[in-house]
Order: sequence, then C-alpha cells, then structure tokens
Amino acid sequence: MKAETAIIGTGQTRTRLKRKDVCYPELLGEACRLALLDAGLPASAIDAVVVGSGPEFFEGVADPELWAAGWTLPGVPVFRVATGGTVGAAATMVADVLCRSGYDTVIAVAGDKLSESAVQYGLSLVYSPLLGRDFAAGAPSAVANQASMYMKRYPDADGHHLARIGVKMRENAMNNPYAQLRLPGLTEEAALRMDWLSTPLRLLDSCPTSDAACALIVQRADLAERRRLPVVYIQAMAAVSDGMNHVDRDWTWPEALRRASQLCYDRAGIATPEIDIMEIYDAFSSQHMIWYEGLGLCGHGEGWQAVERHPGLVSGIPVNPSGGVLSNSSVGASSMIRQAEIVLQLTGRAGDRQIPDVRIGLAHGWGGAIQFHSISILSKERSIDDVRAEK
Repeated sequence: MKAETAIIGTGQTRTRLKRKDVCYPELLGEACRLALLDAGLPASAIDAVVVGSGPEFFEGVADPELWAAGWTLPGVPVFRVATGGTVGAAATMVADVLCRSGYDTVIAVAGDKLSESAVQYGLSLVYSPLLGRDFAAGAPSAVANQASMYMKRYPDADGHHLARIGVKMRENAMNNPYAQLRLPGLTEEAALRMDWLSTPLRLLDSCPTSDAACALIVQRADLAERRRLPVVYIQAMAAVSDGMNHVDRDWTWPEALRRASQLCYDRAGIATPEIDIMEIYDAFSSQHMIWYEGLGLCGHGEGWQAVERHPGLVSGIPVNPSGGVLSNSSVGASSMIRQAEIVLQLTGRAGDRQIPDVRIGLAHGWGGAIQFHSISILSKERSIDDVRAEK
C-alpha cells in the first residue's frame, strides 16, 4: 500500500529561554516562513492552516483566527487544536486528514512562549479537580511519582540510569543547532550531584522551558512525488488517550502509548525491528525507560536494562539524536519537532546529528495528565515495500 500524504517542508525557529524579539504570533509566523522556504513554495500555495497551541493559561487567549491569515493569504480556512504536549503532532494529524479529504497542501504550525507563562501552575490545572488536584504540583511532581513507582516495582532501576540518559541527551544536543541546552563536558557524576527537583528527579533529569515554534507542510503524495526536492511520506499516525483519573491507572505501564504504537505498526504494516530511528517525547529522563516498554521495544521492567546497556539506543534503534525534549521544550512545538527531526534524518539533512542509512522513523508525542500519546511512522519511500527493497 502506498502513502497518501507527504511532508514536503519543515521549519524550526531558534530556541531560547526567552525570545524577547518576537511576540507569540510572530514566533509562529517565523516557523511558517521557514517551512515555506524549505518547501520552495509561495504562501499562495497553502490551502489551509492548522494551528496547535498549548493551554490558554500559557499565553492567554491567543486567537489564531485573528492573525493566522498573516502567515499565508486571507481566505484560507484556519483550524485550531489543543491536546497539551501532543498538540504539535495533533496539528500534523489534522493536516494529514485534510489532505486526504480534498485539500492539496496544508501547513501545520505549533509553538509556545513559555517565558511568558505560569507553566507549572498551568500544568497543575490539567489534573482532575476531584481526584488529582490535591497532589498536583506541575509536571515534575507528577513524573516524579511515575518514576518512583517504576523504581519501587523494579528496584534495580535507580538514579544512575536517569543520569545516563540526561548526560547522553545533552551530549546529542551538542550536534543540534536548534537545541537550547547544549552542555559540553557533562558527566554522570556531575549529574548525580545536582540539586533535587522532586525525588527521584534531579535538575538534569528535567527539560528546560523554551520559546520555540515549528511548522510542517503536508501535501498529497501524488503531488509530492513530482517534486525535485526530497520529501518524506506519512505511513501512519495514531493518538490514544487514557482517562484523567489517576487512581485507577498504572503509571509505570503506559497503556495509551502501547495502543497508539501498535495501531501505527499495524496501519503502516511494519514490525519494530524495521524502525531505523526514533524521536520520543522525553520531558524527563526517567521516561525513557517507561516509553521504551510502551513502544514495545522491550518487555515489562526491561526499559532500565536498555538504558544500562546503552543510553540513547534501544533494540539497536538510535533514540533522540537531536537531544530530545530534554534539550528543547516549548510544549506546543515539542511533539511536532520530533516529527520534523525525523524528516531531516530521512532526507539526509540532519547535519552533525545525522544517522546513516535511515529509511523508516518513528516520532512520539506525550501530554495531558500523563494520558495523551501520539505516534507517527514516516518513511523515505512512498511504499513500505520499496523501503524494504532498498534495504
């Protein structure tokens, strides 16, 4: 079966702790212009705009319908989606659906200016007011609970595994000009001496807060095939959500991630050994162990062993050569950046972070009250059979 849609352009903005030079609409507009330039398209080629933004308590009520036309041309439809940390990937999914339903070329853009947001207060509000608000203290507290539960269930997992991931991701980020946290010479010993954030997480185990945006241009595959510039094909996308109730969920086993990944593998017609590269949403270093298991790359309780053997590599698959969300986190853009990084890898344009001979990539998004997961399977060739023939 051949893919019906393709990604023909990507645009990532500079990522900083604070982007004082732009307001929120300008930041997203910057990403759109970069994506149009990358695709070699004029703004008039865009048939629809999909805007992904974080919760309104980040930037306030930032109505995209009032200013999105400035990125392309007046008269095109504008759609807005909001699904927490998965919103960037969700915006791409909507663009994909629009192209499958009659539009030719759609731009998806997402981002946040977290420097202007009460981030942790806002993230505390996503919990159930009846069952979760009492212990909500932003994302670090929730993920610290998740990590503590995992370590209690699997006592051989400890802070050393978290430090290994934290160091490896910042080492990878040194090769990524878009990354915010590039920390040369960092060691595991230094990581283990850093201040506590929320036990068992230390400062290095957390992502930063960033001002950044990302845009992707999605086009019908039959049109994309005619282009002389490299494109990447969308083989499958899936998103699954657990409920908000934290009481009846096993935080150490991400059922929504397992379902989303299996849906994508089935839709794309691939098995996990065929994946050449992955970009996962690792807002905290402890999540590598848990996400590996949810992605079906190792068994229950084996994620920490994968980290112990080789941080940043699971089942022979390189993970986050970009440095991941641990090195660059704007919430709104983060899951779309995972997709953009896979596009750069599959088109051979990832620079110093390029992994050789990659043809199938997986991008992961995570968000909400630890319950949203999204998966995208992208490929260098339109048909998976063609990918296999090339291998």
